[in-house]
Amino acid sequence: MIEKELQWLEKFIQWRIKSHFDSGEVLQPGKKKTPPPLPQPTPETPYADLIAKHNFQPEEQLLLLLALCPHVQPNFLDDTIRKNLPDMGEFPQMGGRRGKDFRGFIPTGETACFLIGGSNAKKRAQARKFFHEEHTFAMHRILWIEEVAHGEPRMSGRVIINPDIVEQLLEGIIPRPRFSMDFPAEYITTELEDADLVLDKNTRLQLIELQNWVKHRDALMEEWNLKRWVKPGYRALFHGPPGTGKTLAAMILGKNTQRDIFRIDLSMVVSKYIGETEKNLSQLFDRARSKDWILFFDEADALFGKRTSVRDAHDKYANQEVAYLLQKIESHDGLVILASNFKTNIDEAFIRRFQAVIYFPPPTPMERLSLWKKTLPQKKGFRIPSDEELQAIARKYDITGAGIVNVVQYCALDSASAGSKEISARQIISGISREYQKEGKVF
Repeated sequence: MIEKELQWLEKFIQWRIKSHFDSGEVLQPGKKKTPPPLPQPTPETPYADLIAKHNFQPEEQLLLLLALCPHVQPNFLDDTIRKNLPDMGEFPQMGGRRGKDFRGFIPTGETACFLIGGSNAKKRAQARKFFHEEHTFAMHRILWIEEVAHGEPRMSGRVIINPDIVEQLLEGIIPRPRFSMDFPAEYITTELEDADLVLDKNTRLQLIELQNWVKHRDALMEEWNLKRWVKPGYRALFHGPPGTGKTLAAMILGKNTQRDIFRIDLSMVVSKYIGETEKNLSQLFDRARSKDWILFFDEADALFGKRTSVRDAHDKYANQEVAYLLQKIESHDGLVILASNFKTNIDEAFIRRFQAVIYFPPPTPMERLSLWKKTLPQKKGFRIPSDEELQAIARKYDITGAGIVNVVQYCALDSASAGSKEISARQIISGISREYQKEGKVF
């Protein structure tokens, strides 16, 4: 897919090395040492799309191909350098390192500076700018230089390309990350549709506003020029009693906007060791940068809780974690949703920075009736209580949507084990009684 680009890179490396050693030669009049011309990317390929999206210039394409080489042809750089420096042994100007398990040549910042600038100090300084935080490479988490040991030159660090970019260029897609310690979040989805979500009018209107932001974010930032005033991401708080549809609403939002949604496992993020929580959060947000993912923090109180007065070192570092998290979600360029049973448990500093604070109230009797009708089996051959019986149940028994699903599941299992295709009002009331007992409520 990038064969001709790699052929160009080989010629470019050959040209740079030859130019370096021939720098003292007297050139013939009119003869210039010019690099080989960069070929146009093959149209409608992932590589061409990435170049066009960010308008990468030849030097930026050079760095992209350089970082990609070890992932495409592990021996490419070794063979190319050896072919052009057969008797030189070590060549510090070329830079490069060996990995722990990968034994091929891994380019460093020095490799990039040499290929772009040779021995020209001014051009080498320009090459360093491609690794600044303000550059597109860093802003979109495409490639960067790894951190080096204290006291060592920064450009001696390896040039790291985002694994997702590698997959995008080689396979044409960015695969969903797998749940792991490096990415403590699971992909969640639902078979339910927007019509299955029963909410009061105000909550639904606020969700539509949130959905509109996801759909029109790019236009608002670029065409309306709001990026000068508005931070790139969006932060929303879903709060309300358990079982009122907060998680389901988030999943349906992702489905409606065709965005992947990941639920963060806070047990793997929060650590008792100083600095580990911040490290885990940094990895998570770095991986999600520029991905159009929705990050969903369920039961967010554990991580976003109120800061306390400092009585000991534990309080001090706990408050530092909250402050760090505040900084990370405020600078994140995507949608972050926090879900909590109690709004008052969330630190006020977070509340002030939410663009949307959406309350999910317990369902009203009419909403409970709608939930009963949607959840109970509606297939031919199955018998369920009449509308009058369901209306009476909905009026009398205060129960959430999640509770209704639990009751229907209990009733269906009870009927199936008895060889019946009927769910009676008596069974439903019995199931509600069990649900009340589980929640510690008086039936």
